[in-house]
Amino acid sequence: MDPLEIDCQTVKQKLDSNHRFLLLDCREQDEYDTVNIAESQLLPMSEIQQRVSELDKHRSEEIIVFCHHGMRSMQVTSWMLQEGFTNVKSMQGGIDAWSCQIDNSKLRY
Repeated sequence: MDPLEIDCQTVKQKLDSNHRFLLLDCREQDEYDTVNIAESQLLPMSEIQQRVSELDKHRSEEIIVFCHHGMRSMQVTSWMLQEGFTNVKSMQGGIDAWSCQIDNSKLRY
């Protein structure tokens, strides 16, 4: 696994233990409307450069980014690290892996 990635089982453990972090969904609104993780905050990759200031309070906090399969979230993770965020990881496999490994009631698309 890439050092910039985290597996969905570890993310689930963090949620279950009330570990404080931002779970950032970088998919588009229509994807989020189709299926989402309740604890996540939506900020689409297509809007993040214009809306990055919304994340300023999280600059030094842990942020885990996810998308559909993990490609966009890896791009967003790399970009955020370049922008000065200090603790960002991409959830490997995205919400598709979450649907298969954590919560199979979540719609796959």
